[in-house]
Amino acid sequence: MNSYELMVIFTPILSEEEFKASQKKYSDLVTEAGGEVVHSNPWGLKSLAYPIQKKTTGIYWVVEFTALNDFNEKLKIQLLRDEQVMRHIITRLDKNAIEYNYVKRNGGFKNLDKATV
Repeated sequence: MNSYELMVIFTPILSEEEFKASQKKYSDLVTEAGGEVVHSNPWGLKSLAYPIQKKTTGIYWVVEFTALNDFNEKLKIQLLRDEQVMRHIITRLDKNAIEYNYVKRNGGFKNLDKATV
């Protein structure tokens, strides 16, 4: 199992319920494939650096998950088919990035009781 981070920019015309439904859809997709969602972080509505599909804002969502290698292609196909998704990027995390994200989530403190991160 490898660790990944997925960032998705959804179209800004989504309602709060539609945004939560999309988050649940992709989180369920990860768990159904035998993976695990480690952390989900909805950033909300943000300005874009440049217009995408004539839109200047987007709803950002970042999720950290673990999954098998072949799952990324299935996830990519689902993201490309979804009309609500304007952009996405999947990044594989190394051990330093996993530790950095863990420390960042816990307010800058590393849990010394945990042997592995």
